[in-house]
Amino acid sequence: MATYDLEEQEQIDALKTWWKQNGTMVILAATVFFATVVGVQGWRYYQNTQSAKASLSYGILQSVARGGDIKRVRDAAGQVMEQYPSTAYATRAALIVAGVNYDSGDVQSAKAQLQWAIDHTKESEVRDIARLRLAGVLLDEKKYPEAQKLMDEQSGPSFTGLFADLKGDILAAQGKATEARAAYQTAFDKSGEKSQYRQIIQMKLDSLGGK
Repeated sequence: MATYDLEEQEQIDALKTWWKQNGTMVILAATVFFATVVGVQGWRYYQNTQSAKASLSYGILQSVARGGDIKRVRDAAGQVMEQYPSTAYATRAALIVAGVNYDSGDVQSAKAQLQWAIDHTKESEVRDIARLRLAGVLLDEKKYPEAQKLMDEQSGPSFTGLFADLKGDILAAQGKATEARAAYQTAFDKSGEKSQYRQIIQMKLDSLGGK
């Protein structure tokens, strides 16, 4: 029994010695681990809270947009974009206010908001929509190189036809009939057989003449 007690005491003494040498590091490691877990959970909570708030603000924007009050639309969109820029709602808000500004004649603001959407979105579909709209505005302004640069960048598969069609418009506006025809043909091939959109592309092809 005495032998057992001696061995037990030796183990206790060894543990005390080990703790004296390593205890601070153990506490530090545990503290770091705890802080990391709390930090991750806190960040997730913050993101979820921000997303919920952004969703509410975006819903207000959609409601205001239906009312047609330009100032209120700008204010509502600005709130979403400024307060929740990292959310998906912010870039969608930019698309909405860009359309309102363009329709009201404020083309420069519309262009800036479309570019903001391109630069900030993490969604390829939103980026493609913003690029199409911005290129369309640049085409109207006869800024062909800038518009074509946007169309030359790769798009998602579902946007291939739309990109090719607008690229054809840009090329046709510059008198580049052969290149425009090739772009329109791509757009035609990517459109559905019964699509009315396809008929429009065919009209563009016919207007260029040739084969």
